[in-house]
Amino acid sequence: MSAAFTCSKTFSGYPCCHRQWRHPGHCRFVHGYSRSFTLWFQARELDVHGFVVDFSSLAALQEHLAHQFDHTFLVNADDPLLEQWQALHEQGALDLRVMDNVGMEASAKLVWQWANQLLEQREGGRSCCWKVEARENEKNAACFETVPRWFKAQA
Repeated sequence: MSAAFTCSKTFSGYPCCHRQWRHPGHCRFVHGYSRSFTLWFQARELDVHGFVVDFSSLAALQEHLAHQFDHTFLVNADDPLLEQWQALHEQGALDLRVMDNVGMEASAKLVWQWANQLLEQREGGRSCCWKVEARENEKNAACFETVPRWFKAQA
């Protein structure tokens, strides 16, 4: 990473549940966590207010996180019980979100994508998100880390 200013922002308090249906152990059962996400941002130049990223401008991202992870049930698109989960959703028993992969590693990448879509559209490459940590509790977390190609082109 070339010289850059960096900052981080944590979004927390997203209680949701999921299951890893292919796992041979207890992770195959429905279980839940209060997820949190820490995002790291970088910019070679600060904005007019002296920020890498103005945290107050991340409301759309925060809304996206809440919609996906706040009191929801996350299920893989290939879960063999998908029809049953959809029926329970239609009956109002759970708030279903179907994902390619409900794991923390994939969730970190998904949030990284959302953050960079926002920043690329809004700032035209001035700043980017280069790392996301998705935390399921105080003991366990997964990260996705890479600088988006469009930001590298700004070098």
